[in-house]
Amino acid sequence: MTKAMIVTGGSRGIGAATAKLAAARGYAVCVNYASSREHAENVVEEIKAAGGEALAVHANVADEADVVRLFRTCIQDLGDVSVLVNNAGILEQQMRLEDMHADRIDRVFATNVRGAFICAREAVRHMSEKNGGSGGAIVNVSSMAARLGGPGEYIDYAASKGAVDTMTIGLAKEVAAEGIRVNAVRPGLIETDIHASGGVPDRVERLASSVPLERGGTAEEVAGAILWLASDEASYVTGTFIDVSGGR
Repeated sequence: MTKAMIVTGGSRGIGAATAKLAAARGYAVCVNYASSREHAENVVEEIKAAGGEALAVHANVADEADVVRLFRTCIQDLGDVSVLVNNAGILEQQMRLEDMHADRIDRVFATNVRGAFICAREAVRHMSEKNGGSGGAIVNVSSMAARLGGPGEYIDYAASKGAVDTMTIGLAKEVAAEGIRVNAVRPGLIETDIHASGGVPDRVERLASSVPLERGGTAEEVAGAILWLASDEASYVTGTFIDVSGGR
């Protein structure tokens, strides 16, 4: 039986790489996007061209009704969801906390924290053996910023990912006996478009020398860790983090 996976923020970067790798490994993939419809549809077309099954679904993960619809659509079109990859996340222009306005902080936390919580909630409602589900896996995409703090750049983003880390630990314990494993990856300096959102598109190149492996990582390398945590090979792994950071 084909397993269905939802990848939030699946139109670009780590999300797109995860969707493609998941499809190559036999998952039917729901590629969620908030604004990048063209990119999401390109990911779906690439998956289908390779013989896989996928669909793109527009939903803002910070909107509760959108998330409920996202899961309902995926289940109707692809079947029961067995994996949620909580990948959707945003950051804003680099600045110090003293220069941040409350609305910026609200935007970051709405997507990165509330969105992750609501998506995980819906996954538990559908997957939990207590609720008649078949179990499954949730993989949260955190960030090394949660450990490093993001000083002088985006401590709001770092703090939001710290919340995701705490949720990962708590939820893993909460649903372990219900057939659901919850883990997270913490990417480091990865070559994706998100750095342009912070106003520094060359950030990876500029900081690569600070990484013990002396380079930035790729979205595909993060996707590999995500797919392992989602797989049966990680059947005794929950509440755990994989730092995909080159040793940083």
